[in-house]
Amino acid sequence: MSSEQPYAYRRRELVEPDWTRLAGWSQVTAEQWADVQWQRAHCVKSIKQLGEVVGDLLSDRFYADLERDQAERATMSMLVPPQMLNTMVPDSHDRGTPTAEQFTDAFYADPVRRYMLPVFSDRRTDWASHPHSSRDSLHEHEMWTAEGLTHRYPTKVLAELLPTCPQYCGHCTRMDLVGNSTPVVTKLKFDLKPADRYEGMLAYLRTQPGVRDVVVSGGDVANLPWKNLESFVSRLLEIDNIRDIRLATKALMGLPQHWLQADVRAGMERLTTTARARGVQIAIHTHVNAAQSVTPLVEQASKAMLEAGVRDVRNQGVLMRGVNATPAQLLDLCFTLLDGAAILPYYFYMCDMIPFSEHWRVSVGQAQQLQHAIMGYLPGFATPRIVCDVPYVGKRWVHQLESYDQVRGISYWTKNYRTGIELNDPQALERTYEYYDPIDTLPAAGQAWWAEHAGEDADALAAAVAAASASRLAAAAQHDQLVGG
Repeated sequence: MSSEQPYAYRRRELVEPDWTRLAGWSQVTAEQWADVQWQRAHCVKSIKQLGEVVGDLLSDRFYADLERDQAERATMSMLVPPQMLNTMVPDSHDRGTPTAEQFTDAFYADPVRRYMLPVFSDRRTDWASHPHSSRDSLHEHEMWTAEGLTHRYPTKVLAELLPTCPQYCGHCTRMDLVGNSTPVVTKLKFDLKPADRYEGMLAYLRTQPGVRDVVVSGGDVANLPWKNLESFVSRLLEIDNIRDIRLATKALMGLPQHWLQADVRAGMERLTTTARARGVQIAIHTHVNAAQSVTPLVEQASKAMLEAGVRDVRNQGVLMRGVNATPAQLLDLCFTLLDGAAILPYYFYMCDMIPFSEHWRVSVGQAQQLQHAIMGYLPGFATPRIVCDVPYVGKRWVHQLESYDQVRGISYWTKNYRTGIELNDPQALERTYEYYDPIDTLPAAGQAWWAEHAGEDADALAAAVAAASASRLAAAAQHDQLVGG
C-alpha cells in the first residue's frame, strides 16, 4: 500500500512563454507585447489569422476541425488575445522545434485551447446538447429589472454593462447576448443606448434599500472605456446601501496589459479611496481555468490592483472536462493563483447547460468527488467552493442538493429566497428545482431512459420557458409601476 500523499505540492515559478517561438510573432519586441493596444490589434479572430501566427506548426486536420466547429457548433465567435494564445502549449519548443504533427497533437491536448478554440472533434456526437440546454440557461434575462440588470438574489444584483469582451470563451454562459453572432446563434442585442441603460440600472437601485452588493460585469468591464466604468462605479458609491462592488474581468488574465495601464491604475485608486471613505469594498473577480495561464504579467496586474486598493482579486473558474476536472489540475491552479499572483481561489462553477457544452460538463457526483479531493491542501480561506448554478435557484454548493437520481442524472434542489420574478409566487420556496447531468456520464439504464424520453422532456421544458416568460412580463410591468410611480 502506497504511503504517498494523493497530491504533492510544489511551488510553481511563473513564466511568460517565449512568444517569438511562433512564426507570426518572431519579431515582436517586449515593448510591443506589453502594449495593450498592440495586444488588442493582434487578437486572433479567424482561422486565417491563427495560421499567420503559428505558421505551418498546425496541420491541415486541425484547421479543418476548427472550421467545421465554427460552422456547425460554435456558440461564440473567435477572439483570442496574443497573451492567451501564447499560453497554449507554452513548452512546445523546449526540446527544439517540433514537427507539425507533434505540435498539432500537443495543441489538441492543451487545456486552454480546449475552451478558447474548441474544435468539432472535441464535442460529443451522441448528445452534443442536453435536451434541457438553453441559450439563457440561468434565465438571467427573465429577471431583468432594467435592461441588463438581473435581480436574482435578495441582496445582490448583476449589472451587465456591455455585451463584449477582449476574449471569447467557448463555454460562455451568456452566449445568447455576448459577442458576435455565429452561424448557429444569432445574438440578442441591447435595445437602449449605454447611457440610458446605465441610468435605468441606477434608477432601479435607488429604489431598492435591500440591495447591498453589485456585480459589475458584461461582457468584460475591461472593454468599457475607463472613464465610463469609473463614472458608473462612482454613481454606485453614491447609493448609501451599496456596500460591496465586484468588477468582473477575465482580462486580468487574458489581457493583463489593460489593468497595468497608468490611467487605469490611477482611476482604480480614486475609486477605492472614495469607497473606503464610505465604508464600501471594491473587489475584482477574474476567470482563470488553467495554471499555465498565470504568468508574470498576470501577477503584475493582480498586484497592481491590490496596490490600488481593491480588497481582493478573486478567481471564479469553470469546471470543465479536459481542462481542470481532476484534483491535481484544480490544486495546481489554486496554488499557482495563490502563490504566484495573490489571487484568491473563490468558486468553481459547474459549466452551465448551454447548447453544445456536454463535452465540457461534469456530473454533480463528479463535482462532489472533486470538492472532497481538494479539501485539506489549501488554506481554508483559499479553498474554493465548487458550486452548481441551478436554474431559477442560483449558486448551491454541490453537496446542498435535496435528492439525487444518479441513474437518470437528475438532482433536485430547494432554495430559501425568491427571485425577482417570484415575489408573488407562494410556492417558490416549497417546490424543488432540477439540474441535469451530462447524459454520457450516466449508467446504461439512464442513457436508455433519456433516449426514450428526451422528446417528452423537451415539451415540458418548452412549457416551463413559456411560463417563465409570462412571469418575466409580469415582473417588468411591476417594475415599471414601481419606478414610474
